[in-house]
Amino acid sequence: MSELNLEWVQSFIDALPYSKALGMRAESVSEGRLTMSMPYDTELIGDVQTGVLHGGAISALMDSTCGTAVMSLPEGFGTATLDLRIDYMRAATPGQRVWAEAECYHITRAVAFARATAWDDDRENPVATATGAFTYGHMAAPKTPEQMEAAMQALAARQKELGQ
Repeated sequence: MSELNLEWVQSFIDALPYSKALGMRAESVSEGRLTMSMPYDTELIGDVQTGVLHGGAISALMDSTCGTAVMSLPEGFGTATLDLRIDYMRAATPGQRVWAEAECYHITRAVAFARATAWDDDRENPVATATGAFTYGHMAAPKTPEQMEAAMQALAARQKELGQ
């Protein structure tokens, strides 16, 4: 998808309140592959004695990275997580930005499969790995900022309609 770029991906990330609150940032994107990062934030500490980030923040980063990698596919927009398995290898180092890279490695008519790795300053020593299944192929990705805005407005209207 030649129209896909970091600005487009970041606009999507910023449209999701939890991603924006976690400070997620798109780092690189290509069809079916995405790298995102999240800064260390004392508001996200899971263990006050050690200052280690809560596993839920790492999980959110990995889920968002995988899902957005699926969105980068030609028919991937509108994806939802069907299944996500995360294996935590070690605690993220307090004070360090956490990175996650995801790739779609298999696609069926309706499901895309992605895997991801998260790390801090030591990429060779992962914080966690993940594999997941995501809905695929039910809506094409918007290609312009105007199409993105229209899609986000439609999503907000639908959420309001459902009482969310």
